[in-house]
Amino acid sequence: MLVAATEQAALAELERQQLVPIDLAPAAGASARERGARVPAAQLAMAYTQVGDLVKAGVPLLRALRLLGNRKDAPKLGAVFNELADEVEDGAELGAAMAKRPDAFKNVHVAMVRAGEKGGFLESALHRLGGFVQHQVELRRKVVGSSIYPVVVATVGLLILLGLFIFFIPLFREQFADIELPTLTKLLFALSDAVRNGWWLGPVLVVGVSVGWYVGSKKPRVRRAAATALLRTPQVGRLLRDLAVARFCRVLGTLLASGVPMLEALRIAKDAAGFQQMAEAIEEAAASVRSGEPLAEPLERSGLFPDDVIEMVSVAEAANNLDSVLVSVADTLDARVDRLLTTTVRLIEPLLLLAIACGVVFVAVGLILAMMRLTSAVQF
Repeated sequence: MLVAATEQAALAELERQQLVPIDLAPAAGASARERGARVPAAQLAMAYTQVGDLVKAGVPLLRALRLLGNRKDAPKLGAVFNELADEVEDGAELGAAMAKRPDAFKNVHVAMVRAGEKGGFLESALHRLGGFVQHQVELRRKVVGSSIYPVVVATVGLLILLGLFIFFIPLFREQFADIELPTLTKLLFALSDAVRNGWWLGPVLVVGVSVGWYVGSKKPRVRRAAATALLRTPQVGRLLRDLAVARFCRVLGTLLASGVPMLEALRIAKDAAGFQQMAEAIEEAAASVRSGEPLAEPLERSGLFPDDVIEMVSVAEAANNLDSVLVSVADTLDARVDRLLTTTVRLIEPLLLLAIACGVVFVAVGLILAMMRLTSAVQF
């Protein structure tokens, strides 16, 4: 028996030994990560665009896949595209080969490539897919980047307050032992004792909430309740809803532009919605479209889509340019999300600083009041 890191490595070693393989299979103890690692989305976006460029320039698809598979700077990407090249060399279509690797290629990617192959515009589909994935990467980076500063401020502020309550405040307890403490100072010392004696409750609470969320997220009822609470949260709910609607519009518009049929495109876009309520609304819309009803009407009945989006979808259906309008709607919503995210972050930053300042002022005033009473007692 021969054990190798990948199927290609095993075949190469057998060929070197002039042996013929009888059976090739993943090792029994191999984990899912070892059998198929996820490829970073940014690398996938660049790979789709590069393959599209090569095919457009007249390079055969198999040769283009091999070129991507030979990249040394991205071993995961290279291994995946070498597997695709092997499948294509054996006569399989690119979309069918991608469908065998759900760990690396999402349903929307497979659907767009299959539509491009069937319609004879594979290079165009690959370019569109590369742009689609790159836009998702940039949007994710923008959201994460905007949240870094508030998280850092909150973390530093929490550490400062913990340091004050655990190490600084107890230093004054003996100095104030002989006087009647003001109410504010008593509360300050009580909070300090609670923090010093119950600090371990914080990690336990975090772990408990994390485990509870992980277990509860497996249950549709819990996910639905959590999504409802998030969508009803002021400012945050609007932000999440616009993000979900933009994602749905972009996926659906890109699929339709790539030649994917409406019902199949709705089925795939439903999974990209992100919220169970929206997925259910899209599923109902697909059923209505199947019976001949326009798309805009069932989306409007769900109450999850903004009125301006519904109006644009309705006009686009009448003008028969739904694909381009949906992508335009997604761009508009992304710009709106960007503005809303910037406003929210700008609102959170001073609120965090104000909360930290209030905590420091509370400590300072509590100690100053006790010092004033101690001074008065010494004078008399």
